[in-house]
Parts: sequence; structure tokens; C-alpha cells
Amino acid sequence: MSNPVTTHLYIGGKERKTAEKMAIADPAKPGVVVGYAASATPQDASDAVAAAKAAYPAWSALTPQQRAEKMLAALNGIAENRDADAAILSQENGKIFQEAWVDSLVLELRWKLALALADEVNASKELPPVPGAIPVRTTVSYQPLGVVTIIVPFNWPVAILGASLPHALLAGNTVVVKPPLTAPLATTRIVQRIAEQLPPGVINIVTGPDANMTALIRNPDVAKVCFTGSVNGGKKIMELASGTLTRVTLELGGNDPAIIMKDAILDDVHLDRLYAAIFDTTGQICMNAKRLYVHKSRVDEVVQGLSKRLEKVKLGYGLDKDTTMGPLHSPAQKAFVESLIKEAKESGATVLEFGELPGGDMKGGNFVRPAIVVNPKPTLRIVTEEQFGPVIPIIPFETEEEAVRMANDTWAGLAGSVWSADLETAKRVANQLVCGYVWINDHGATRLDLRAPFGGMKASGIGREQGIEGIRAFQDTRSVAILDPEALASMQH
Repeated sequence: MSNPVTTHLYIGGKERKTAEKMAIADPAKPGVVVGYAASATPQDASDAVAAAKAAYPAWSALTPQQRAEKMLAALNGIAENRDADAAILSQENGKIFQEAWVDSLVLELRWKLALALADEVNASKELPPVPGAIPVRTTVSYQPLGVVTIIVPFNWPVAILGASLPHALLAGNTVVVKPPLTAPLATTRIVQRIAEQLPPGVINIVTGPDANMTALIRNPDVAKVCFTGSVNGGKKIMELASGTLTRVTLELGGNDPAIIMKDAILDDVHLDRLYAAIFDTTGQICMNAKRLYVHKSRVDEVVQGLSKRLEKVKLGYGLDKDTTMGPLHSPAQKAFVESLIKEAKESGATVLEFGELPGGDMKGGNFVRPAIVVNPKPTLRIVTEEQFGPVIPIIPFETEEEAVRMANDTWAGLAGSVWSADLETAKRVANQLVCGYVWINDHGATRLDLRAPFGGMKASGIGREQGIEGIRAFQDTRSVAILDPEALASMQH
């Protein structure tokens, strides 16, 4: 890139430059810097919270319909800038250009779907008096929370913002957005353009090292933190939030099982879906399939079907037209995935690896050859931990009960899928999976119903995003009770 991108903070409707800058590395090309992001001080973080707090009274006083009108207008320009934004995101994240392009598209789709719920935001209900027992008529309505902090990860930062930012705003809250530490450039650019078209302080943007960001969580003026990221990250957020009893929504990692039943349809259409469910974004999606449980009579077909697709993989630079798989985002993740593959090989499992590591200026980049691990021991880390990379274990089963038991035998509970030609069988198995979201004969982020609540069980998180449930996550109820003279009189007799 001839001109490295530079982004600043955005606080109270103004761009703010910082003395320090963070150099953002290109994960495909060692030593290459994609651009520079502002490095906020603890004071900057506090100022962002203060700006959101100052903007809150006027924003929350608007009707949801008025907010929706302003929010729709604020999307102006998002589509026109998508190519440029995607090129930056591809370079700082590593993923292929098309996926980076879709990242911004999904924010727009989620934003508009949230706005379609404007009339439901303030829905209230009446509880009538009960003669002889309850002498009051009570209205139960919803109120916004206040200042909300939204923290997004590197893998799909813009799309993931779309699952919470519009819902928080429509509900009447003001927001501080914290883009990902290692890939903040495109997210900052996109969100700033939206923020500039809303009243000052309604959206603020802070980038910088985690150590300087605790005010975004611990400041008593923050009512809620919405965090998407790792399980350990979620635990840390919850710990920080406990001091001020700040509420949290946590969308954390997954170890999503895909169960391929004996009668599964394994034609090219279904195998393409399964392949994408595993290997999209180089395996770095929380809801990707992470473990395949395959009926023993179908294991060879699944291995052959995935192998055929992996033989065509072209590892390379995300902006190169013929690249089908980019690098992992960080050197640490590369080392972790390589250690899982090494451990599987040493255990005696069959490990099939595909593709060629790129050379030239990409030599030593965060590339890993995609792999299939056939019939690993169930205690191996490739089965028990979230790999977040392009390697998948294929585990045979004999009975439906066995498949369900193994699928549920995990710390995680984000999503899963069931593949069967018989819809009744598929639904029966799906309803036994302990997770927040299940696909049938499909799997993956591209197939998520953006209207439905999404979130995890167990260590995969707390709370739900999207849909009216996603809006309720940024509200609380308010009950107003009025004495009813007749009901009161009936109690006094």
C-alpha cells in the first residue's frame, strides 16, 4: 500500500489525534505495516464515556421511530465506500477480499433489520387489578440503560458490530465502540462515517491497548458491556464489570459439532456447504463447524468430499484474485494450530494436509496448510479445544445417542448442525443439542438468520444478540403501578 491508512479516536463528535500510534501488522507479509491506529490513554477512554453520557438524555428522549429515521440516514455512504474498506480489512485481518466486503454488507443488513423493529421497542403491557388480591393497575414498559460499551474481535469486526450497535442505539442508549486491537482500521473508518451523521456523542470510537481501556468497563457511568471474543477474554470482562455491577452480554468461543447422520445427503451442494462451514475465514469464526461427528458408514465419503475441495485450495494474499484462503490473523494462533496438528500426528491419527505455503514476501506469514484429522482420540486437543483455524477432526459414531452424547460433551454451547435426509430425525437430534443455534443440512455464518436471537450456552456466553431479544438486551423493564379505587375498596370490605 503506498499510503498507510491512519485512523484517530472519535469522541463527542470530534476526531481526536493521540501522541502514540499503534502500527497494524499485515498477517500475510512479515514486517509489513498496513496502517496506524490511534493509541488512546486511560483519559481518552474516560472522555469517550463522558461524551456518551452527555449525549444520552437527548438521544433517549427521542421516540424509537425518530431514532430509526436518523440511524437510517447515517448509513449514507456505507455501500459506496465498501470496496476501499474491504481492501483495508483484508490486509489487516488476512482474510480474502470477498469476505471483507461481506463484513460491511452484513452490518448494513443487520442495521436495517434492527430498524424494522422500531415499533416494538417501546411496547408495553397492562396488568389489571385483581379484586380481593391486587388493588393496582400496573403498566410494564421498557427503558434504555444508558452508556453501552461494545467490544468486537478481529475476525468479522464490522458484521459483529451489526449484531449489537444498531440494537443498542435504537433502544435509546449511547455507545462507545472499541474496534479490535490488532485490526482496528476498517472498523474505525466505517463506524466514524456513521457516527459523523448522528448527534455528537451518540457513537464514540476508542482504539488502544487493553491496559488503557478499563474505563470502558469499570467506569460507573457504563451501564452495560457487550463483548465478542475468546472465553478467557469474556471471563476477564466479567471480572472487571463485577466491581461496578455492570451488566454484560458475552458472545464467546464455540466448539460447534456437525452431526452427519447415516442418511445424510452428501452431494456437491451439501459438501460445498459443509466445506464452507469449516474453512471460511481460514476457520476463524466462532460458529464454524469445529468437530464433525460422522456415521461410520459415511466417513470415507466425507473425507473424500472435503479432500477434493481442499486439493483446490490456494493459500495466499487476501487481495490476490486467485487466493481462496488467507493466513491466520496472529503468529500465536498459527503456533497454536500447528501444535494441534503435530499432537494429532504424534497420537497416531490419520492427518491429511493440503495446499502449499506461499513464498516470496509471504514466506513466514501466518499461513497454515489446511488439514483433516481422521478418527482422533476424543481426548486430543483438536477435539476438546476450539482450534480457530483450518483443521477439522472427523469422528465416527454408530448410534444417534452416541452422536448426541459426544456432541454435547464439551465446554461450549454456541451452535451446531444436523445433516439428515429425514427432517423429523434432524429436528429430533437438533432439539437435543445444548447450544443456542442449530442448522439443519447447513451450517455457518453465511446462513445465519439475522432476525433470530443468537448467543451461547455454557462457556460460549451470556445473553442474546439480534432480533427483538437483541434490543431487549439493551433495555430494562419499568413497572408503574396505580391504585385502583374499586379494587382497593373490595379489599377493605
